[in-house]
Amino acid sequence: MINEQKVILMTKLASYEDTEGRRARKATGLFRGDYVVLEILKSIIAVTIAFAICFGAYMFLGFETFMQDIYKMDFLSFARNVLSYYVVVVAIYVAFTFFYAIIRYYLAKRSLRRYYQYLKLLNAYYHKNPRR
Repeated sequence: MINEQKVILMTKLASYEDTEGRRARKATGLFRGDYVVLEILKSIIAVTIAFAICFGAYMFLGFETFMQDIYKMDFLSFARNVLSYYVVVVAIYVAFTFFYAIIRYYLAKRSLRRYYQYLKLLNAYYHKNPRR
């Protein structure tokens, strides 16, 4: 005879493993500090690529003005300005990524705890009603 409680529990477990479980196991497979550092490194790489694309588009759109002012321009101050903008953008994204990664890590931990509770319930069910 089919037990509805067991079927519901097994369905919840299977659903979790297919969707949320993969992401949660990826996040909690590392220590919290390692996970946060990895996410920050990914963020820095993505921001660097995005900044380079935006800077390239800015230079492309203002190339005529840039070429007219090239002999009067102080390249050192121009490079400092670009670098300072880059550092500010990276700092903002790193701070955002830091908090986002910590929150995501704790949510994944909580999600896995709930999953393990369901597994314990299923295990208790099997110990109470052994197969014949």
